Amino acid sequence: MVFQKRMAPRLNFLRGLIFLIFLINGCSKKIQQPVDNRPSWLKGETTMRGYYTGIGRGTKDGSNNYIQVARKSALEDLISQIKVTVSSTSILSTVEENRTDFRERYEQIIQTTAADEIEEFEEVGSYEDANNYWVFYRLSIDRYREIKEAQKRNAVTLSLDFVRKARAAETSADYLQALGFYMQALRSVEKYLGEAIPVTLEGQEILLTNEIYASIQKLFNRIQLRITPAELSVNRRVSLKDQPLMVNTMYTDGKPASGLPLSASFTKGAGEVLPEYRTDEKGNARLLLTAITSREREQSVTVKINAEALAGSRSDIMNLVISTFNVPSATLLLQVQRPVVYLQSDEKSLGVSRTDNPLSSRLKNLLATNGFEFTSDRNKADLAVDVQAYSEQGSVSGSIYITYLTGTIRVMSLPDGKEIYTAVLDRIRGYGLDYNRSSQDAYTKAVETVEKERFPELLNTVLK
Repeated sequence: MVFQKRMAPRLNFLRGLIFLIFLINGCSKKIQQPVDNRPSWLKGETTMRGYYTGIGRGTKDGSNNYIQVARKSALEDLISQIKVTVSSTSILSTVEENRTDFRERYEQIIQTTAADEIEEFEEVGSYEDANNYWVFYRLSIDRYREIKEAQKRNAVTLSLDFVRKARAAETSADYLQALGFYMQALRSVEKYLGEAIPVTLEGQEILLTNEIYASIQKLFNRIQLRITPAELSVNRRVSLKDQPLMVNTMYTDGKPASGLPLSASFTKGAGEVLPEYRTDEKGNARLLLTAITSREREQSVTVKINAEALAGSRSDIMNLVISTFNVPSATLLLQVQRPVVYLQSDEKSLGVSRTDNPLSSRLKNLLATNGFEFTSDRNKADLAVDVQAYSEQGSVSGSIYITYLTGTIRVMSLPDGKEIYTAVLDRIRGYGLDYNRSSQDAYTKAVETVEKERFPELLNTVLK
């Protein structure tokens, strides 16, 4: 009884505390949870049965049109869901046996160009906040397939028409025209190279793209190229403009390949060669080689059929396919003789001949680095280089002595002795604590001038 009396005040206190807590909670405002007003597609619920979908975002940073950025991004996201399926019997698969990167590159081009061709996609919704703008696109899978199938049927019809014309041209032995028609046939179905397209042509079942590709390669195999002469020994500094280099083309039946587009380029070494030609009525074209700029002793120029010109298209897909053809070619082998130089010099410092000859030594080094050889016999040289230089005392300013250097560099062709290049070094100043040091400074500056300014001029003149 006594215990109960002692505990009563404490129990009353606890009851009051609990009542107070309930009272406070009842009077306080409930904390409101933030409401997510974003649309369901922005919360990850983007799957829509029967549709390709894409979401794009643009940032409101003031640096671009964020709406256009979002739309472009949404379209790219949508397109990424459309996969390119490559048939094992398609020409794409056949070519890939020799070009491991071909399929990857083809699929990349298809994906890149698809954005410009997608039709009938629709905007489901958009949403924005203070910093971002989102847009949601969808495209009916069934409608997309209908459109693509219609486009494919039209492309196949057009391609078959070109194949028929090509075969007729072949029958008439107009092989160049046949090549052109086959190229147009291939171009018509370039977007469907990953598919096997069975068609009936002249009562025969064929795979269209495979047949076109094989027909083009067969015609290429009937063309022969020859360069006359096949090998040429030339001096690197002698003009090649008048060299009688001829390219002859003919078909295996002996008919001249007239009107055939050709291309030429250095396949080893470097130089200047006219890049594009077209054969005359006799199947000939003159190869215009104007200069050799590489120091290599053995170089080559290759002439081949210009398949891109035959295709008449610069599309990325056609360029990729054309690069896989084995086109006829011919190679000109160049045995390049290095120009031989006879070098003489007279360099003086304050009236005393220098044994190190800094100007001519540096010039010789530069010439050797650029593919020239040297001889001590003037009669065996192609060029004679004469270097003359001297320094003389100038004034004294305080403790600084000033020296002036004057010099000339002359280059003559041999054996005629005709002067083809002259450079003057006019009173180049040198500074030092005495005249010997200032003279050395003047020669150092003269060497820099020769290396940076005069030598590029000399080289261009000698080799042009």
